Amino acid sequence: MAEGDAQLETKKNIAPLHDPTVSGGFCFCPHCATKLIVKTEEDLPRLACPSCGFIHYRNPIPAAGSIVLKDGRVLFVKRKYEPKVGDWSLPAGFMEYNETPEECALRELKEETGLTGVVKGLVGVYKAGDDPRTQVILIVYHLEVTGGTETPGDDASEIGYFAKGQFPKLAWLSHPRALRDFFARSKGDKK
Repeated sequence: MAEGDAQLETKKNIAPLHDPTVSGGFCFCPHCATKLIVKTEEDLPRLACPSCGFIHYRNPIPAAGSIVLKDGRVLFVKRKYEPKVGDWSLPAGFMEYNETPEECALRELKEETGLTGVVKGLVGVYKAGDDPRTQVILIVYHLEVTGGTETPGDDASEIGYFAKGQFPKLAWLSHPRALRDFFARSKGDKK
């Protein structure tokens, strides 16, 4: 595939994510209250204000999570709420406005498991693509526990440690990708 064809294919794949009918609740301009219209900007349909020129860019939302090991097993949390209630995931969540990705991963670990930790390294950055609420960019870190008491909290109903090859049903497709990267890197580090 030629470079131009690849860019065109990418734009085709992105266009549905900018479906103006899925606007995150925007119907009127947040600046002047004029009803928004669909306008093509940068070859994509976007909601725009015909009065003041505001354009609603639907961008992915950053989230951060962690891979924590205990005796060679991975820490997971069981989801308490929809979407994907009852499925398991790495401790993770959406970033707050004024925090770094590392702070988000540490906060989510504390909120969901009662544990505190330190960042040991970046595992990777992943386009999630399967959260019905929004498009997510997930930043995953390897964390080491430094304290706290294991207890499920926030939106976790249970916590558990699972051995590689015996993972529970995972809620998000980005989590097995991060785990594969983590274990592939860990295997390479031992050589």
